[in-house]
Amino acid sequence: MKIAIINGPNLNLLGKREPDVYGDQGFETYLAELKKAFPQVEFHYFQSNIEGELVNAIQESGFNTDGIVLNPAAYTHTSVAIGDAIAAIKAPVVEVHISNVHAREEFRKISHVSAKVKGTITGLGLQGYSLAIQWLVNK
Repeated sequence: MKIAIINGPNLNLLGKREPDVYGDQGFETYLAELKKAFPQVEFHYFQSNIEGELVNAIQESGFNTDGIVLNPAAYTHTSVAIGDAIAAIKAPVVEVHISNVHAREEFRKISHVSAKVKGTITGLGLQGYSLAIQWLVNK
């Protein structure tokens, strides 16, 4: 089974950026844990701070993987293009947010992504990725 994990802007700073909100573990370290926890999965990981690169990664992964775990980060609230890319592909997408976006600033309650995905996991820290992968493996 092939699963793509696609992370949006500023998630390259996990472990350094606002640890009280996002935790103190970098994503590369967590990815190693995911690979151990799901040895049957071939992971493809991509992170970008650039919207168009994320759209390209979604389009490519959407026809070459069995599922996508997507954290569009701040682009959740602004990117019609990312929502449209999700709607255009065949692979199921699970949206993950490390923090509880509904308990934060008002603008974070708007999403151009959530209506296009199979489900959304929010506020459970990095464990949200594991839960999303578990769902994709079991579906």
